[in-house]
Amino acid sequence: MKRLTLFAAAWFVILSVACTSAANPTETPPPTATPIPADWVGPYRFPPGVNPLTGLPVADTARLALRPVAVKISNAPALVRPQDGIGQADVVFEHYAEAGLTRFTAVFLSQLPRRVGSVRSARLIDVEIPEMFESYLVYSGSSTGVREHIEASDFAERAFYGVEIGPPSYYRDEEIPVPHNLFADLVAVHDLAARRGVNTPPAPEYSALAFSPEPPYAGEPAVQIDVQYDASGAHWEYDARDGLYYRWSDGERHFDATLNRQVSAANVVILYVNHVEDVTIVESEWEGHKRYSIEIQLWGRGPAVFFRDGQVFTGTWEREGTTDMFILRGEDGEVMRLRPGVTFFQLVPLEFEALSWQ
Repeated sequence: MKRLTLFAAAWFVILSVACTSAANPTETPPPTATPIPADWVGPYRFPPGVNPLTGLPVADTARLALRPVAVKISNAPALVRPQDGIGQADVVFEHYAEAGLTRFTAVFLSQLPRRVGSVRSARLIDVEIPEMFESYLVYSGSSTGVREHIEASDFAERAFYGVEIGPPSYYRDEEIPVPHNLFADLVAVHDLAARRGVNTPPAPEYSALAFSPEPPYAGEPAVQIDVQYDASGAHWEYDARDGLYYRWSDGERHFDATLNRQVSAANVVILYVNHVEDVTIVESEWEGHKRYSIEIQLWGRGPAVFFRDGQVFTGTWEREGTTDMFILRGEDGEVMRLRPGVTFFQLVPLEFEALSWQ
């Protein structure tokens, strides 16, 4: 079993300064187009009919003219599992919320499930993700401070506050306890965007992801991955028969309830990101103990660990402007090529030491 400790520690020292100085990213010009090798697609440019979030062809090419939908999905308490729809997302982020618990932001483009959730409240990271993916934001609500950030963003008109909107875009399952019973219908969300006049196409060439059927170079074997957050754990196991990693949460197989299928991904990517408590935003309070919002500073530059094809690769991520998507690079400095398919991003603090693989 291998752990990423010295690697992360060294980056923590370097990036603590870098991330602070980059706390207010500025707009940058669109990236200069460069020749694309014949065996891979992206970043920024994709052949007609290819999903820029997965590198795979889509059956309904009209979907690619739509904006992606970023949905806030609960991961705690355990009664929210199995979630609905998470196995149909193209990209998923797992991140710290507070109290050591994690939450997901799942990004959908190629599929629009009619039941996704349970849908929960946004966090500060959800100010970054819709900017990067040119997406809508589907969420139940938020603390006052987070909502102020969302309302001040460039995507404010595309942020749909579920508890204020209601059916048909959002609906309750009365057999599940409140507040864990709110779900979203992503077809109805697109209809809502049309009625509000905000269903404009995303900006061209927004995706900085790159894909190739083969890894860019040989990595080390990695068929099991463990990411132990403070109050929950994620475990992945590689299956060489289909080239996918399958997920466990807290020791149990992690299923999608709609599909009745274990959650899987072609790529599992660990992004080391500076985490800072924002003491001006209280997310919860119990018996006088306050839980503050966590600003996950997904801008600037940081270390990354990539798992694909049963192998591990180390590298970096970088993001310059507020509307840019991060770009991934391997240890050779070149753009990292993901395996075509779903990518699951695990966001962890710079000082995180609870990643291991074998």
